[in-house]
Amino acid sequence: MSCDTLSNLLRAVRLQGAVFYHVEGVAPWVAYTPPAAEIIPAIMPGTGHMMEFHAVVEGSCWAAIAGEPATRMEAGDVILFPQGDAHIMSSAPGMRAPIESKDLYYEPRPRQLPHALHLNSAEAISNRGDRTEGGDATLICGFLGLDARPFNPLIASLPRVLRVSGESLGADSWVISFMRAVVRESELKQPGGEAVLERMSEMLFVEVLRRHVDSLPEGQTGWLAGMRDPVVGRALSLIHEKPSDAWTVERLCEGAGLSRSSLHERFVQLIGQPPMQYLTQWRMQLASGLLRDTNAKVLEVAQGVGYESEAAFSRAFKRVAGQAPGMWRRARRSDA
Repeated sequence: MSCDTLSNLLRAVRLQGAVFYHVEGVAPWVAYTPPAAEIIPAIMPGTGHMMEFHAVVEGSCWAAIAGEPATRMEAGDVILFPQGDAHIMSSAPGMRAPIESKDLYYEPRPRQLPHALHLNSAEAISNRGDRTEGGDATLICGFLGLDARPFNPLIASLPRVLRVSGESLGADSWVISFMRAVVRESELKQPGGEAVLERMSEMLFVEVLRRHVDSLPEGQTGWLAGMRDPVVGRALSLIHEKPSDAWTVERLCEGAGLSRSSLHERFVQLIGQPPMQYLTQWRMQLASGLLRDTNAKVLEVAQGVGYESEAAFSRAFKRVAGQAPGMWRRARRSDA
């Protein structure tokens, strides 16, 4: 493909990373993370959607969506909660925090991140009500923010939990080096360290996505499965490479090498909507970035995403985003 569709999408939905915590857990320890929607204002204000990731640098621990069975984590493993579920990291399975609070995320942090956090909770209890012992662990915990609206097809295609084992990454993986770099940065606080770690956390997300795409079973649906499909992936690549072109179903079919009915059926099966509807929604996502980040007139924005008529663009934008372009721009700048 001449267009890297995944990179194109991640730029348009403004993927941004932040590494916030270097955690040292001494058993018994437990950490509860509230639903992402409740702590976005403290961590990534103005972000439409937020995910948290955890990587085990040393030792072992357990990870679980609150109220669900736990997964064992070993050194080198990475786990991501793409849908922003409340979750628990702990030294043993079945534990819960004595107090589940959001206060930690709203407390003032040191000017330079990551913030070192030491956990040792003698009050940590299991769901059976008894004291629970487990292992010590060193972790890094970070956040990834991205737009949810007007259109982000990636979020819906991700599971509630994404885990990549250190064994599959390999001992010489850059991800392992990244984990160690976070620990060093929390100790040394070198100039520019935060910016480097932010970019590396974004790279970590892409690496996890790649592993996930490679592991998708046959018959899987969703945007990532569509991107992997030879025919639908080609159509997506064409749309993302030249979104302002005067696309028709016929032109897409010619580019994808499939008949009109076959492309429509395959696209709907994997992506969940017809290709021309996807094109419209993707154009509105691109337009939202132009409205938010530039002073271009609405007509200029319309022309930039393939519309000759400002009125036609405004109708399409309001249908997808829920607001007229001018109102949407004012609201985003007010939030900023």
